[in-house]
Amino acid sequence: MAGKAAALTGQIRISDYLSVGLLARLVPPSRVNEALTALGRHSQRQRDLPAHAVAYYVMALSLYRGVNTEEVLRLVTEGMDYLGDASIRREVGKSAISAARTRLGAEVMQTIASQALVPLAQPDTASAFYHGLRLVSIDGTTLEVADERANREAFGAPGTGQGRTGYPQIRCVSLLENGTHALFGAVLGGYRDSEVSLAHQALLHLNPRMLCLADRGFSGYPLVLAATQTGAQLLWRIPKNRTLPVLQRFADGSYLSEMRPALATLNKMADQTAPAIPVRVIDYRLPAVEKAEPVYRLITTLLDAEHHPALELAVLYQQHWRIETTFAELKTTLKGADIVLRSKTPELVRQEFWGLLLAHHVVRQLMLEAALSRQRPPESLSFKHSLTLIQRKLPASGAIPP
Repeated sequence: MAGKAAALTGQIRISDYLSVGLLARLVPPSRVNEALTALGRHSQRQRDLPAHAVAYYVMALSLYRGVNTEEVLRLVTEGMDYLGDASIRREVGKSAISAARTRLGAEVMQTIASQALVPLAQPDTASAFYHGLRLVSIDGTTLEVADERANREAFGAPGTGQGRTGYPQIRCVSLLENGTHALFGAVLGGYRDSEVSLAHQALLHLNPRMLCLADRGFSGYPLVLAATQTGAQLLWRIPKNRTLPVLQRFADGSYLSEMRPALATLNKMADQTAPAIPVRVIDYRLPAVEKAEPVYRLITTLLDAEHHPALELAVLYQQHWRIETTFAELKTTLKGADIVLRSKTPELVRQEFWGLLLAHHVVRQLMLEAALSRQRPPESLSFKHSLTLIQRKLPASGAIPP
């Protein structure tokens, strides 16, 4: 559970005013205004908290998890002076903040996120490409939300044979750009929504210039077919007991095969003429790794064993763990390991979730800029340390000159 929220001590510094400046540089006001206009959420009259200020406030909430809501608002609205919004009043209580967030709604933040959460890597970004294909991964995770009746009804919660247990949870499935840890194509659902159903929506963000990595939880025929139909190449783990026919063996130990749906799966599919999917199967072992499984089995749509050797792809697949690291950045470093999301209603939970993803993207984008300026790989930088620097709002960031 969340402890007592801290306040920021002392007077606001010039460097603190840059908080909104950093957000505004990476999530431009024009993008926020476009979302407000498209959804008709612009403030209809002059308010203490106009809609565009609330949008930045929602993002800032995730950058200052341990700080109470009024203090975060003070930071944001002080910073808005430098964006030409001197009329915003600071002395606003929790009820007014909640009302302003409710007026904004979740759809505005989702629209901003859908435009802002994009892959960031440049062609020369280390570990971001393989033979010209952008390396991405797909996976899912859950986050706990406030234990309110409306949240339980909207999202669901873990249960046991004796009944419900634990906090309500939301479920997210997202794509990740491996080289930069930038999330994109995220889909939000409730605990009762399956990862596979959400993954079908996330996969729509793949394109033919990508190589997608996935764990065995996504290895069913319908999902593999949906992924291949995007034109992207795949490198997915499958259960080691999955039987696939050997059509041709290659010198590197891999073999050509094809995937077809099981009869039970086919009967559930709308398209009863489901085609065979050509794949290459790679089996490998990790004898030097303690508690490693006896055999790991991968399938890939990269069928040329000469240009894409099995050992090379087996090593490459290990990058999939980066999405787990990124989810930890969201759930532990940004949100806090033992802290549920602040919001009390389903609509505000969804809004806060998109703000959380936007805040993560801002940190990752700044990390990429820092890495490129020093010719270092983004992997060499610490997310936690970078977040601390952003919270301190060093004037050297150059977001908005005082």
